[in-house]
Amino acid sequence: MKLIRFGERGSEKPGVLVNNTRRDLSEEFSDWDSAFFSSAGLDLLRALLRNRSPESFREVPESTRWGAPVSRPRKIVCIGLNFHDHARESGMEIPREPILFLKATNTVVGPNDDLLIPRRGEKTDWEVELGVIIGKEARYLASLDQAADCVAGYCISHDVSEREFQLERGGQWSKGKSCDTFNPLGPSLSTPDEIRDVTKLGMKLWVNGELRQNGNTGTMIFGPAHLIHYVSQFMTLEPGDLISTGTPPGVGLGMKPPRYLKAGDIVELEIDSLGRQRQHCVQA
Repeated sequence: MKLIRFGERGSEKPGVLVNNTRRDLSEEFSDWDSAFFSSAGLDLLRALLRNRSPESFREVPESTRWGAPVSRPRKIVCIGLNFHDHARESGMEIPREPILFLKATNTVVGPNDDLLIPRRGEKTDWEVELGVIIGKEARYLASLDQAADCVAGYCISHDVSEREFQLERGGQWSKGKSCDTFNPLGPSLSTPDEIRDVTKLGMKLWVNGELRQNGNTGTMIFGPAHLIHYVSQFMTLEPGDLISTGTPPGVGLGMKPPRYLKAGDIVELEIDSLGRQRQHCVQA
């Protein structure tokens, strides 16, 4: 299944993507949120789609805005330096354990919404990432199998960063990661059965048509199940939470000289089987 949300920001409705057509399920479900995932909502949705044809649900007009495919999560856990080739690009040692940081949830927007360059921000950087949405509570998990069973689905997560705020303003990552619109999500949430092999997904990002990132989840240091298991030893992951699993090489910070986003730029992202995003950069 591919879950989507649509409509004006703050008033999104739930739906599904079937054969590249968006279908409205707002008469059957209130939202794709923590309550939905924690109450076996995916099983109910799956049963509904088995018993009714997609054409029986109203088609969403093409002009309707794409929202983030899940409601605002309770927390976003990001993983730093989780790709072998990105760590080498950054001149950093391969981490022995996952590097964790939190990103504010106000950052989540739709996949094609404007990307705001923050005031006094001059080093806004791009990072295409595989997002993992948690489907059930994960606390002190005992095995990778238990962790894999907690995955609701996967999506594109754009972990935008303002590098000056992140690295030059006291060494505190949160303020460089948590500016408004700094986590476009979607376009859809693909359940695990939609993905042949999550460890072999191509990842690409373009700025103004120029390919900047061209990586693959196969170079991840720690895979999704490992990350869920690991994070669960330190905090409870709740249904609807997002783990953003790190980025491949090609970020602006790693270029020589570094290059960053500015108002007027167009950023496009793509991950195999998960669709495509497009953001227009505008000044906040």
